[in-house]
Amino acid sequence: MGAGSINNPQKEYHLEITLNSEENQQVIIKILQTLGIQVKILDLAIYIKEGEEISKFLALIGAAKAVMQFEDIRIQKEMRGRVNRLVNCETANLNKTINASIQQIAAIKKLQETGKLQKLDDNLKEIATLRLENPDMSLIELGKKLSEPLGKSGVNYRLKKIIEIAQNCQ
Repeated sequence: MGAGSINNPQKEYHLEITLNSEENQQVIIKILQTLGIQVKILDLAIYIKEGEEISKFLALIGAAKAVMQFEDIRIQKEMRGRVNRLVNCETANLNKTINASIQQIAAIKKLQETGKLQKLDDNLKEIATLRLENPDMSLIELGKKLSEPLGKSGVNYRLKKIIEIAQNCQ
């Protein structure tokens, strides 16, 4: 009736069956769809690109050992993907925090150099001093260290105000 192949699941999910006639192809498609296996068609080939669908197909044809191996690889691949996404997200957040801190510190130092830091109100001076002393601290952590603790948005507002003042001073 046909011949098929399945790619190494560590790279990509792809199962393909090439049939010798359109009639055979239609029979196989109906059987697979009746059993809840979603397939795609290209010429006389039936192919599956989803990992879960490939597992269903392998189970259907009685390849229990292959299903176990396939699922093991699929789980490992999925976990690596999750870990990579988490690491990338955390790295992006750290970079964002560091870049914001650098900008804030530069603004504070500019105000120091122009003598305008001491003219700021006490709330802005306090957050400026805290930022200089704690360049790697998050906004939440800075807020907790204030004499009157503030949330993230309050700290962010004050630091943005400092940046704005620094940008407007010559």
